Amino acid sequence: MSNSTTVQSVDRAIAILEILAREGATRVTDLAVELDVHKSTAFRLLAALEQGGLVEQSGDRGRYRLGFGVIRLAGAATAQLDLSREGREVCLRLAEEIGETVNIAVPQDGDTVNISQVRGPAAISGHNWVGQRTPSHATSSGKVLLAFGALRLAGELERYTPRTVTSAAGLGLEEIRRRGWAATVEELEVGLNAVAAPIRGADGSVVAAVSASGPSYRLTPERLPEVGELLAAGAREISQRIGYYR
Repeated sequence: MSNSTTVQSVDRAIAILEILAREGATRVTDLAVELDVHKSTAFRLLAALEQGGLVEQSGDRGRYRLGFGVIRLAGAATAQLDLSREGREVCLRLAEEIGETVNIAVPQDGDTVNISQVRGPAAISGHNWVGQRTPSHATSSGKVLLAFGALRLAGELERYTPRTVTSAAGLGLEEIRRRGWAATVEELEVGLNAVAAPIRGADGSVVAAVSASGPSYRLTPERLPEVGELLAAGAREISQRIGYYR
């Protein structure tokens, strides 16, 4: 097949998706007429799209409609492009409820990168974490991403404070998966504690983490379970906003 023929087929396939989005369930003959192609050509294009889950046959024999694959792709795009925007309202509420700084972080090259931050009313530090890379094993967001498979440990685990966990076994990843949130107690910085919960994309995989961090005298170990449950509920809401439905 020549390059021009391939491009033409792609253009026609896109046109079919646009027609189905506009018209809903449509007969093959009607698609062929609108595309100005033979019915066999329209059927061949539909078969390829159906194989990829982008179209499906409706209950009315001979008609096609958009398939679940379109929703999956749309959800993935939303997760990548709008995670920070869709999560902001939830983060604002969490920062108010918890009283501490709330961040959203995503995996990148073995570390975590913070893409959004909301300061809580009790926050005393002006530190901006947005755009900063942080080590996965020493942060609550990183531990969440490790526990749910969005990140993998690689190489020796660096020690940042006397409390930094430097062994894979000591991270407690199975426990994090069981309870649905992770915590760090002065593991990245002395005097800084944090809690995080997983955000899921449209396909159910963990794509990010939402966390709350604050001084250890205020975000005490005793508060961590309560904050963890608040973050887990918030993470579920953000997940739904970006296309995940259980």
